[in-house]
Amino acid sequence: MAYKTFISYKYSEASHLRDRIVDSLGENARYYQGETSDSPDFSDKTTDYIKEKLKDMIYSTSVSIVIISPNIKKSKWIDWEIEYSLKQIKRGDRTSGTNGVLGVVMKYNEDYSWLRQTVINDDGHTSIQTNNQYLYDIIINNRFNQDPTIYECDACQTINSLSGSYISLINEEDFLEDPNKYIDNAYEKSKQLDNYIISRTR
Repeated sequence: MAYKTFISYKYSEASHLRDRIVDSLGENARYYQGETSDSPDFSDKTTDYIKEKLKDMIYSTSVSIVIISPNIKKSKWIDWEIEYSLKQIKRGDRTSGTNGVLGVVMKYNEDYSWLRQTVINDDGHTSIQTNNQYLYDIIINNRFNQDPTIYECDACQTINSLSGSYISLINEEDFLEDPNKYIDNAYEKSKQLDNYIISRTR
C-alpha cells in the first residue's frame, strides 16, 4: 500500500540520494510530499517562512524518511523535522497521527562502516553496532525502545532490526531494492505506538 512520505536530509551531501529514493518509489512517488530538484529555493527566506512550509509538507504525511549522512547533525532543520513528524498536531478539527520514521544510511567511502560496524558475538551471532556520535538525540532515543523488548537471541540480547526500534536504520542499497518493505514497516509501527516508548522532543 502507498503512503504519503516526506524525506528529511542534508541538501549539500544527500540531495542525490533523495532523488534516488524518490525514483525508487516508482508510481508511488506521486504520494511524496517533500522537496524535489524542481522545488523553489528557500535559502533566502526567513526561518519562520521555511518552518511553515515544512509543516505544510509534513502534516499530511504518514511516513518520514531520514537520510543519515555523515554531516547530518550540521543541519539546522532535520531534528526539528523528526520532532514535528512524531508529534500529533491539531489543525482545526483534524489531528495528525504520529508518523512512522525510518533512517536510510548513506553509503560513504564505499561502505557503511562510518556509522555501523558488524561484530561477531561470543555465541557466533552477528550484530550491528552504531556510532551514535553521528545521530541526533531524538533518533538515538527512539531506537531500541520496543516495550517490552523482544530479543531475537536471549543469550546475546540482539533485537530484530525492524521491529526492535521505532526508528530503524536501513542501508541505502537495501532500501532502494525494496522501499515499500521498509515504508510499510515504519507505517505499521506508527499504528502500534503502545509497543514503543516514543520520545517526541529533541
